[in-house]
Amino acid sequence: MNNHNINSKFYLKYSAGLLALIVISASASDVKMVKSPPPLSFIKAVKVAQKNDPWLTGNVHQQNALESMSSAASTLPDPKMSIGLANLPTNGFDFGQEGMTQIKVAISQMFPRGDSLAIKSQQLKIESEAFPYQRKDRESKVAVTVGSLWLDTYRVQQSIVLIEKNRSLFEQLADVATASYSSALGKTRQQDIVRAQLELTYLEDRLDKLAQQKNHYEGMLLPWLNTFYKTGSTIDEASLLTDFSSHDIVVSHQLPQIELMNSHLVLKENWLTPGELLPYFSNHPAVIAVDKKVTATKTGINLAQQKYKTEWGVNASYGYRGDDAMGGSRADLFSIGVTFDIPLFTENRQDKEVQSAISQAEAVKTEKLLLLRQLLGAYSSAKGRLLRLNDRQNLYKNKLLPQIHDQAEASLTAYTNDDGDFSEVVRSRIAVLNAEIDELTLNVEEQKIRLELNYLFIGGANSVAIQNKNSKLALDKSRRNTIISGEKQ
Repeated sequence: MNNHNINSKFYLKYSAGLLALIVISASASDVKMVKSPPPLSFIKAVKVAQKNDPWLTGNVHQQNALESMSSAASTLPDPKMSIGLANLPTNGFDFGQEGMTQIKVAISQMFPRGDSLAIKSQQLKIESEAFPYQRKDRESKVAVTVGSLWLDTYRVQQSIVLIEKNRSLFEQLADVATASYSSALGKTRQQDIVRAQLELTYLEDRLDKLAQQKNHYEGMLLPWLNTFYKTGSTIDEASLLTDFSSHDIVVSHQLPQIELMNSHLVLKENWLTPGELLPYFSNHPAVIAVDKKVTATKTGINLAQQKYKTEWGVNASYGYRGDDAMGGSRADLFSIGVTFDIPLFTENRQDKEVQSAISQAEAVKTEKLLLLRQLLGAYSSAKGRLLRLNDRQNLYKNKLLPQIHDQAEASLTAYTNDDGDFSEVVRSRIAVLNAEIDELTLNVEEQKIRLELNYLFIGGANSVAIQNKNSKLALDKSRRNTIISGEKQ
C-alpha cells in the first residue's frame, strides 16, 4: 500500500511537471511557416495593385479622347465643294449651242451659331479635367480594397498559426490524459480523454474553415497582383501575369500600423456637425470630379442658348461657258451669296433645349449632394466603430487577456496538485485561444477602419505618402493618396 502511494505521488508530480512544460513550451514557440514564396508585404500589395490597375490606363485613354475632341470641336466644319455641268441642251448636247450652258464650280462654308464652337470646346475640356481626380479617387479606393484583402489574409494566416500552436498543446494534453488513465494512478477519467480528443477534432474543423477563408481572400487578392503588358498605346489582353502563386499567397507576419489622418478629429469623443465636417471633404477627388461635371453641364446651358442665334453660310460659284455657234466668246459667270436661318419657332425647340440643359445641370448638382452625404455617413460610421473598437482593445489588453491567462494557470495548477478537473484545464486553454484570436481580429479590424477613414480625407495636404515606422517613402502625388504605414518591402 505504501509503495502504491509512493508511485501515485511520483506519477502526479511527473504529470504536473510535464503539463507545465507543455504549456510553457507551447506559449513560447510558434509554428514556423514554410517560406516557399517571398512574403507579400502590405505596402507592396498596394503599390503593385495601383501600378497595374487597367482601369487607370483606360481612364487616361478616355481623357485623351475628350481632349482630342475638344480640339476638334473648336474647328470650323469643312467647306463643301461641288462641280457640275449646268443647262446642257438635250437636243444635241452641244456645249456651245446655248448661252446658259456652263461648267459650274461652287464652294460653300457654314459658320455655326454664335460662339457654339468655342463653348463646345470649353465644355469638353472641362469634362476632361475631371479624369485626373477620378484616377486619384480610384487609386485611393484600390488602396482600401487591396489593403483590406491583405489584412483579411493576414488575420486568417495568423489565426491558423495560433491554432496550430495550440493543437500541439492539446495533442500533448490528450497523451498525458491517456497515460494517466491507463496507469490508473491519477484521477483522469475516460470522459477527460474523450473531451481532449473532441477538442482536437474541433480544432481540425476550425483549421479547415480558416483554410476556406484563406483561399477566398487569396482568390480575391490575386487579380489585383496581375500585371499586363502594353505595346505602345495598346494593351495586350493575353499578357496577364503575376509573380505570386495562384493558390498560396504568403503575407508578411507583421501587422502594419496605419497612420490615421486627422486623428485629432477622429479620436475625440465630441462630434462635429455636418456643416463643420463639409470643409474636410470639399477637396476630396471624387467631389472635385463631380464639381467639374457640374461646371461642364452649366456650360451646356450656354451652349443651348446659342441656338437662338443665326447660323450663317457663304457660297461662291464660277461658271465657265464655251464660245457661241458663230465662234464668238462668251463671258464666264461668277456668283456669290450668303445663307442664314431665321430662328422664329423657338417654343418647341430652342426653349426646350435650354430647359433640358438647365435640368441636366440641376441633376448633376444632386450627384454632389448625394456624394457628400455618402462621405459624411461613411465618416460617422467609421469613427463610431473605431472608438468602440478602441474601447474593446483596451478591455482585452488590460483586463480580459490577463484574467484569462490567470484562470488558465490557476486551473492547471489546481489539476497538477490533484485539486482540479481536467475538463477545466481544457476549457481554460480554449478560452485563451479564443481570446487571442479575438484580439487579433480586433487589431486587424482597427487597421481596416483606419484605411476607410484615410480614404475620406485624401484631399488633405498630408494624403500623399506611404509611411513606415522607421522610414517614409514619398510617392508620386498623382498616384498615391492614402497614408498607409507598415513594414518595409
